[in-house]
Amino acid sequence: MTPSPQSTPGGDLTTVELIWIEKRIEHRIRFGRPAHETIIDKRRRVVGFAPGSVFAFVRWAANDFGTVVSRIDIVRAVLPAEAFQTVPYIRPGGEILLKIAGWDKVERVLQLIDAIEASGLDPVEVAPDHWRQTHNRLVAGGTPRAYSLEQHRAYLLRKRAAS
Repeated sequence: MTPSPQSTPGGDLTTVELIWIEKRIEHRIRFGRPAHETIIDKRRRVVGFAPGSVFAFVRWAANDFGTVVSRIDIVRAVLPAEAFQTVPYIRPGGEILLKIAGWDKVERVLQLIDAIEASGLDPVEVAPDHWRQTHNRLVAGGTPRAYSLEQHRAYLLRKRAAS
């Protein structure tokens, strides 16, 4: 019997169905730390994220005429009692920090993630407000600000003071 996405561990995990069909469909995690993985077959797997985890989910699809879907969602996995937004292929859903569609904007977000990694930071650890600000600026046609080490230090201090 082939496992289905519903057979993945329930509990507190937020699950994401990943698909790869060469030159047709690509659903992948750009960054994040999965707590669980179930391989369904050679083209599909399901990964699970613990509450509070942040991850980037990239979806791309094409047909004979070119790209039909290009999007990236940066999501925070939530606790079972927390409110959440639904996103296709993510169960039950999560707190959407960034939601961008269209190749030009998706490519810009991927470049920003690359720059964060080049600075020595893990995008998982970035302040959630940075992803929200990036979303808002891109949707409004603006240029998102780069994430600096100073911003990150300030975020960590606020986080430490709040706990």
